[in-house]
Amino acid sequence: MSKAYSVSLEKIIEAHNLDIVYLPKSADEILITTNEVNRPGIVLTGYTDYFDPLRIQILGWTELGFMLNMSDEERNKALGYWLGLKPAAAVVTRGLEIPDYFVDACKKYEVPLLKTDEETSPFLAALIEHLNKELAPRITRHGVLVEVYGEGVLITGESGAGKSEAAIELIKRGHRLIADDAVEIRKISDSTLIGNSPSNIRHFVELRGIGIIDARRIFGMGAVKPSEKIDMVIQLEAWDSSKAYDRLGLDNEYASILGVNVPVMTVPITPGRNLAVIVETAAMNNRQKKMGYNAAKDLMLSLGMEDVQAEDKEVEIWQN
Repeated sequence: MSKAYSVSLEKIIEAHNLDIVYLPKSADEILITTNEVNRPGIVLTGYTDYFDPLRIQILGWTELGFMLNMSDEERNKALGYWLGLKPAAAVVTRGLEIPDYFVDACKKYEVPLLKTDEETSPFLAALIEHLNKELAPRITRHGVLVEVYGEGVLITGESGAGKSEAAIELIKRGHRLIADDAVEIRKISDSTLIGNSPSNIRHFVELRGIGIIDARRIFGMGAVKPSEKIDMVIQLEAWDSSKAYDRLGLDNEYASILGVNVPVMTVPITPGRNLAVIVETAAMNNRQKKMGYNAAKDLMLSLGMEDVQAEDKEVEIWQN
């Protein structure tokens, strides 16, 4: 069973600059556990089947206007249907004035009530995006994550393979560090992985023989980035003369990370190889492939080998 995550209402309030109208208890004690939200129009009519009280409820002109046109008796009954189910929180958008009867009902049923000046649709989109990130399935793995020419490159390999040294050289060449040693990977959609660094080691890099350095302080703010999409993986390994390494790049290798297939390139390490240049080239080549151009296929076609087919392979990038 996958682990369930939560985010405090306090963190949501801070992230979206929400105004507090009423809280039954401290916002950091109220936990949101689903990335889905709800507009309670149909629930106000009395239809409560399939209602999920774990969702944050969003109210705009439509919902407040609907309640305004009700009689006092109808309104009290509708609010009882809805708020009696104890939804996680209610947010009124557009900076609309909140009627006293709605505030009183939230207090009666102990439902947190918040307010924002944002319009409804933009706020919904921003809130869902925020919840997707905060509640996404995640794992932490050993590696280095860098942004190279706009591509998120996860560099993996055994300790001492040269991952951190390659990251420092890439930073000096104008690229950006996201995480060193431990990379927290979140699945925010069926096809998207986002990587960042645990907050307690963010911006720090370990270099054997030198020790721990702060990349942000040494190289400046432009050398670091809080998070990045993972577009490809480069796996570093010691050169093995008995192993046949891919020399054409015709076959496609993938690693499954949280169920998402990510392109993988295995790079053998030998003395004198410039890993930073190799990573740069790999990032640019990966971007070309995403745009529909494959140099190996183009070469095969120019040699008259039109029937050569690429093969998809899944590889293991971490030893559990």
